[in-house]
Amino acid sequence: MPDIHPTAIVHPDAKIGAGVEIGPYCSLGPGAVVGRAVRLISHVVIEGLTEIGEHSVVHPFAVLGGAPQHLAHKGEPTRLVIGERNIIREHVTMHTGTAIGRGVTTVGSDGLFMVGSHVAHDCIVGDHVVFANNATLGGHVQVGDYVFMGGLSAAHQWSRIGRHAFIGGLAPVTKDVIPYGLVGNDAHLEGMNLVGLKRRGFSRDTINDLRAAYRMLFAEEGTFQERLDDVARVFGRSSEVSEVVAFIRADANRPLCLPRG
Repeated sequence: MPDIHPTAIVHPDAKIGAGVEIGPYCSLGPGAVVGRAVRLISHVVIEGLTEIGEHSVVHPFAVLGGAPQHLAHKGEPTRLVIGERNIIREHVTMHTGTAIGRGVTTVGSDGLFMVGSHVAHDCIVGDHVVFANNATLGGHVQVGDYVFMGGLSAAHQWSRIGRHAFIGGLAPVTKDVIPYGLVGNDAHLEGMNLVGLKRRGFSRDTINDLRAAYRMLFAEEGTFQERLDDVARVFGRSSEVSEVVAFIRADANRPLCLPRG
């Protein structure tokens, strides 16, 4: 049975899993679906059609499932789906999708969303991400697994951030960031996320391949397309380098984040 504090307001149509703890002054609307063993510590607001995966912990004053901040939104029944084992700290906001977009905002599992971070409408956020204080995503942003967003960084609408990338604090991300890339505070690519790769157990050979591919990709000789083709040919055995190549070749709404010229 769930443990619901007497001051909490839980709509009778909300779906509450076994072992859920709902603390003082929480508010859950009729579209809330709260998975097994979730903890809502206090003053948490869950609005709209919002699902929270099991064993997640939500801290005070987080608002999940609020309407998208989009002038075209007319109250359509869009969704927010949050995965399992997330830690969502104070004042975090995550909004539902839009009818003119995907219709759903998707957040993966095992993430840490620090104080004041924000996930906007129609975003796709992967697993094991870390959003430091006040990190912000605009609408339709795609964030891969294991991405670290530094404090006060912000990703522009429709941008993509590849897996294992690191975004420095205060960085305004207006362009697509390659997987395994490191973006500094001035929003330029500064190399590969070597510290993160080492911490996550990537082999020395894999890291060396990524570094060599990076140097070839952003060298001065030839055109960028020629260098990209050379990287794909020389490092075709590396799944990580192939991931970078595929990311660059994919259809995109934003240009590529590049090293400072």
